[in-house]
Amino acid sequence: MSDFIVGLTGGIGSGKTTVTNIFAKLGIDIIDADIIARDVVAKGSPALTLIEAHFGSDILHSDGQLNRAMLRTKIFTNEVDKQWLNALLHPLIRKQIVTQAQMSLSPYCIIVAPLLIENNLTTLVDRVLVVDVNEATQVSRTIARDNNSKKQVEAIIKSQVSRQVRQSHADDILNNDDCLIEDLTSAVAQLHHAYLAYAAQKKANKT
Repeated sequence: MSDFIVGLTGGIGSGKTTVTNIFAKLGIDIIDADIIARDVVAKGSPALTLIEAHFGSDILHSDGQLNRAMLRTKIFTNEVDKQWLNALLHPLIRKQIVTQAQMSLSPYCIIVAPLLIENNLTTLVDRVLVVDVNEATQVSRTIARDNNSKKQVEAIIKSQVSRQVRQSHADDILNNDDCLIEDLTSAVAQLHHAYLAYAAQKKANKT
């Protein structure tokens, strides 16, 4: 198991994937909460059976996969349904994150989660890294990437914790507003060396 865990988060369109890919190239294990969230509701999973029972069979595509767009619409407008879904999924996701962290063999590992703070996953990590951009950057990048409307993107931003709250939880902040990939790679390399040192220190303190 990795002796040291970094929690990486950031608002939509901040560049979390780009940053984690750089860490991965440095040999660091990445635990992606979004991938885990998809896996726990995979076709035939117990969680998906419960979701179908709660929302009805039209929550599934004809091939038995979860209709994510429909589910998002349902919970976006219904707080009770949103809380029910969170109560079902969050413990499953958290358990799988912990399992993957225990299996990690790199000197430290990274849990990347857009809702690291909102879902209280900060309790699982030794250090929080926030990939930080301003809201205008979030909007323009997400529109370009996902073909969403400005209104849709702004609604997503509002549903996440504010930039200020995210920064207040951060041990490290990586500004990614106008970063060239070379600058970003250099900044990640500096963080990598720091995290290796923290991991070594924590390991030494245990012995």
